[in-house]
Amino acid sequence: MIRSESDGQIRRVTFDRPAARNALTLEALEDLESAIEAAEEPVIFLEGTGPAFCAGADLSVVGDLDREQAMTFARRGQRVARTIEDAPSVVVAGIDGPARGGGLELALACDVRVGTPAATFGEPGVTFGLFGAWGGTVRLPRILGEGDALEFVLSGRVIDAEEARRIGLISRIEADPRTVAEELAANAPDALAVLKRRIRDDRERAAQERAESEAFGDLLETHAADVRALLE
Repeated sequence: MIRSESDGQIRRVTFDRPAARNALTLEALEDLESAIEAAEEPVIFLEGTGPAFCAGADLSVVGDLDREQAMTFARRGQRVARTIEDAPSVVVAGIDGPARGGGLELALACDVRVGTPAATFGEPGVTFGLFGAWGGTVRLPRILGEGDALEFVLSGRVIDAEEARRIGLISRIEADPRTVAEELAANAPDALAVLKRRIRDDRERAAQERAESEAFGDLLETHAADVRALLE
C-alpha cells in the first residue's frame, strides 16, 4: 500500500492502493510511518496513485472497530502525523484529486501542501457522524484560523484547489507538484532542516528568538563562503 523510493535528493513516498482511493488501513499507517522515519533525503514528496491523493481511513476497517479499537486507530494516525511533522526532512504533499478525512489530515502535517487544479479537499465525517481524528482539529485552526476551520469541518463540504489556496490550506497550485519538491531540494539541506525546526518550534518567543540567533550563527559559520560568493 505504501511505496518508497529515492529520487536523488527527494524521497518519494506514495499511497499505492488506487482501487480504494488510497484509503489507509492500520498496516498502511505503520508502513507510512516506517517510510518517513527511514528517509535520509532532505525532502520527502508524499503523493497518491490513481484518481485520488488519499481517501483517509479505510471505512471498511473503521466500521468494525469497537470504542477501544477506534481510539487505538485514531492514536495511530495521530502518531503518523506527528512523525511527518517532526521529520528532519521537509515533507511536501503533492495533492492530485480528492484528499478526504485522514488523508487531508496527513497532508496538514506536511510542511508544504501543493495541489493540482484537480485537487479537492474535505472533512466529510460530520455528514455521517464521525470526524477526522488524526490531528485535524489541532492543525486546521492553526493553518486556517478558527473561523474558516470551523466552517470547513462543520459543513462537511468539499472545496476545490482555488478555494483551498485562498484560505491557506495549500500554498500553491501546480500541474506537477513535484516541481515544488525539486525547487526545495535544490537548497542547502542543513538550512532546510534548521528552518523547519525554527518555524515548527512551539517554545515561548524569547527562547525561540535565542535559538533562532544561535541557528543563524551556526549556518553562517558553515555557509560564509556561499554568502560571499553572492557579492562577487
